[in-house]
Amino acid sequence: MNKNSKALINNIYALRLIWNICPSHVIHKAILRGLGYFEWLFFSAFLVRYVIHSLEQEKSFPHMMIFVGITVAVFGSISLYNSYVDGKVIPITGVIINNTLGKKLFDKSTNVELSCYEDTKFYDQYTLAMEKADERLIETIDVIWRIVLGAIASVLSFGFLFQIDKIAILFVALPIIGNFVFNKVLSQIEFDRNIEMTPFNRRIAYINRVMYMADYAKEMRLTNVFSLMKQQYRSAIDGLVNTTHKYTRKAVIFHWLRVMFTFSFIFEGLLIYGAYKALVIQVISLAELAVITSMMVSSTWILIGFTQAIMTGFKNGLFLQNLRTFLEYEEKIPEDYDGEDPGNQIESIEFRNVKFSYGEDEVIRGLTFKIERDKTYALVGHNGAGKSTIIKLLMRFYDPSEGEILLNGKNIKTYHLRKYRALFATAFQDYQIFSLPVAENVLMRKAELEDEEMVVKALKLAGVYDKVLSLPNGIHTILTKEFDENGAVLSGGEYQKIVVARAFVKNSPFKIFDEPSSALDPIAEYQLFDSILKSGQNKTMVFISHRLSSVQNADWVFMLEDGKVIEEGTHHSLLMQQGSYANMYEKQAQNYLAVSHYDVKESILPTFKEVAE
Repeated sequence: MNKNSKALINNIYALRLIWNICPSHVIHKAILRGLGYFEWLFFSAFLVRYVIHSLEQEKSFPHMMIFVGITVAVFGSISLYNSYVDGKVIPITGVIINNTLGKKLFDKSTNVELSCYEDTKFYDQYTLAMEKADERLIETIDVIWRIVLGAIASVLSFGFLFQIDKIAILFVALPIIGNFVFNKVLSQIEFDRNIEMTPFNRRIAYINRVMYMADYAKEMRLTNVFSLMKQQYRSAIDGLVNTTHKYTRKAVIFHWLRVMFTFSFIFEGLLIYGAYKALVIQVISLAELAVITSMMVSSTWILIGFTQAIMTGFKNGLFLQNLRTFLEYEEKIPEDYDGEDPGNQIESIEFRNVKFSYGEDEVIRGLTFKIERDKTYALVGHNGAGKSTIIKLLMRFYDPSEGEILLNGKNIKTYHLRKYRALFATAFQDYQIFSLPVAENVLMRKAELEDEEMVVKALKLAGVYDKVLSLPNGIHTILTKEFDENGAVLSGGEYQKIVVARAFVKNSPFKIFDEPSSALDPIAEYQLFDSILKSGQNKTMVFISHRLSSVQNADWVFMLEDGKVIEEGTHHSLLMQQGSYANMYEKQAQNYLAVSHYDVKESILPTFKEVAE
């Protein structure tokens, strides 16, 4: 399919989309554009001719004024309608379109799988789809009516002009060349330039965002990373400048050609032609010259508007392709996937020969293990062993490239996705704190009065309630100063405890804690894991940790390396194996106690409680 066909299809897609969102906008735009063309044709083809002919035929002044009065009344009514639509209808429909389209885009962005946002090409397309999407759609509706009604008006104006002067119609070819040929090239240049600028604009937007966020402020002041950001910013600006220079010369040349053919040649040519016929060869009167001039100007502007609309439609069609592709993208793991109800109990979770890759980087290799109900499990290993990826697979942020994951003996792909995920309460390592009250940061939804008791309980379990209680508004204190100058800024460890409280507050049969103590000191870590274990009665729990001292009370430990289980067992049985787990534990114990040797055989390695004390 060529670009012209794609542009046409995309414009029709835009018309259907706006019609479904707000049909009144489409209707009023059609009426407005139709009345506009009616005014042009009536004035040039009828009003001017009527007045001149009336003067030539020496009709009475009252007779002429009746016609003029009716015309003024009609045009006044049209003007009143234009004011009503432009002043009231369009602003309201514009808001409706903006809100509805924004919701569609946001719903789509939250429904696509997580891997989409790790795909640079997809992210660029999403950026282009979001960029002035409502403005482009609204403009496209006007463009469509300019094309449809402009074509009708052009045919009518050519017919009137042909009746007056058959040769004058040849001037019509000039704006056609100017718009169809040169404007088309300009539209393609602009589209190519914007596509090439997208990565640079995205880099600039990222740096602008980073520069005023509190999360980055300390590093900016204590390191030289600010200079790196400036270098990246300048590099992006240079990229924009170079891209602009790349297309400028060609754009200038074709812009000059478009202006000359579309405006200069036709108007100057028309005046020379009319003056020649009226003054040199004297085949038309000055009155006829006035009619021809008026008709030619109207016909020219109608034609220019028509051809420009076609070219604008072509240009918008190219941009609308990104919007259409994004909205029509078929998710591989849609958030609204409707499958079987998984129930509210988890008897077992099983990984069977699971493989997974980030692009070409295979991180999970033939992973097989099983988790049973009401037991506590630990996934341990060095950084990059695949621990967090396992949780992402379990939560169906990704699907395995090979193998399968089973819940209660069934592949998790068969289950209703949101109901399946509702079985899990998670506290992620790469958490985010939102500029919301503490209670809503814990609940991750709107907090109601009846929620306060369980929020307080979760915060106590996480060991951060006393700190929250000391805040100006307790659990209703806004976190961060993003939008509230009185917002609370907590330490990294305190934020992490609030994230852990999210898992405590959710009444789910399966709890997941991904490195929940990475920002805590040993004593706070011990207290937190003690709370996790106490809260885990009659629950299945998995926690990820690279600190082996925190997993000794787990019912079962999986030692991971290179994306597969290399050892498994209880804490003590793994110590007695003197394998990778015991070696890692011994090294960590030496770091805690600053001693050089521990005898695994004699089981004299310190417990976590001893280390903390």
